[in-house]
Amino acid sequence: MRKLLFENLIRLPLTEPAPRPSDAAMEELALTIDTASRRRLGRSLSIRAVDAGSCNGCELEMHALSNAFYDSERFGIRFVASPRHADVLLVTGPVTKNMLEALERTYNATPAPKWVVALGGCARDGGCFAGSYAVVGGVSKVIPVDLHIPGCPPSPTDILKGLLALLEQASTGGRVS
Repeated sequence: MRKLLFENLIRLPLTEPAPRPSDAAMEELALTIDTASRRRLGRSLSIRAVDAGSCNGCELEMHALSNAFYDSERFGIRFVASPRHADVLLVTGPVTKNMLEALERTYNATPAPKWVVALGGCARDGGCFAGSYAVVGGVSKVIPVDLHIPGCPPSPTDILKGLLALLEQASTGGRVS
């Protein structure tokens, strides 16, 4: 046991550094999202995350938006605890039969203007869970979806780019595909 302890103290960690997007690109993305949300809403963008039955892969990437690396608050994006305070419902996973009513009630509790974003492949069409006895299907089978962000799971940068596309499309009217 002592030998193992000493070896672990001497050995370097086996982690890789995080990929560094250029700081200029991140700053430009931050400024663009903040400007678009303030132009469209007059304030920051408020997001309510809804897990409709996912494997939590998309949630990990979504929660990474709040870590020190991405720091979504500087983008003018904040996560809220109540759908009554939200502009966007960010739905992950296929809609399970157990979450069907909860998703509908959350959607109905969100004030207009509201947008629904289906995050990941499972939210689009059920993904690898499609056809299961417990799965209704993708989010669009239950509530109208304004934007789908593909990936399994999509990266935090892809999520930010998707939210920017949503804000820009909302300014001109129509849905984002």
